[in-house]
Amino acid sequence: MERGLSLLIAAVMLFVAPSVQAADDFSFTNATVNITNTGCGKTKLCIQTPDNCDPAGNSSCFFASVAAGTTTAPNGTELMFQLSGSSTGYIALGLTANATQGTTALYICARNSSNNASFVFAARQRNNTNNTLSTFNATVTKIRGQVVNGTIQCEFSVPNLNATNTRSTDSTTYVVILGSGPLNGNDFGTFTISKTTDPLNLANPSANVANATTTTTASPSTTKNSASGALHSHALTVLLTVLTLFVLKTA
Repeated sequence: MERGLSLLIAAVMLFVAPSVQAADDFSFTNATVNITNTGCGKTKLCIQTPDNCDPAGNSSCFFASVAAGTTTAPNGTELMFQLSGSSTGYIALGLTANATQGTTALYICARNSSNNASFVFAARQRNNTNNTLSTFNATVTKIRGQVVNGTIQCEFSVPNLNATNTRSTDSTTYVVILGSGPLNGNDFGTFTISKTTDPLNLANPSANVANATTTTTASPSTTKNSASGALHSHALTVLLTVLTLFVLKTA
């Protein structure tokens, strides 16, 4: 199996198989996947729907996180992903520059449709115009995953990601797409998007955390000008009243 081959790798469930070595680039480890929202905004960047949900014990939470690892100049940065969601087929995380044009690198975690006791990992390229999927060369390491009571969870790392290879931006800035679809044998069906982010620097854990609301206090000069304006208005009213009385008296 060649380095950087197009992935379609099935591994026996973690609690059955000790480990599967697909190639030097890919490693399946016999370990339970533990995915929570702990550390979101601090040690890892999190994307979820519904907002702020915790995938721990919550099958309705579609969750992804990413943490930056080693940067190897000029190749790029290793990014470590976690993905959790419910599907009878597959769930996927995509990285792209623009969700409506060009292509998306789609990383797929799936339940094997012919054998629910197995876990499938794959990489596909999505055409962002017509939503078709095709194979592409991808190097992915440290893959592990599990399917528990309909919830698919997986972890994987993508080394040497570098957005500047194709565009002028921070090397780890991407639009992230979360979605799912059916799996029929080895055929990944139509990908349905659940969430699309703005461009995010994936190496910054707080890239999608809203800034704290700040209260702006009016400056003394603004307050003084407002008071001065009120006094001028009052003086004008008094002057008009005096002039009116004078006219009536002399008429």
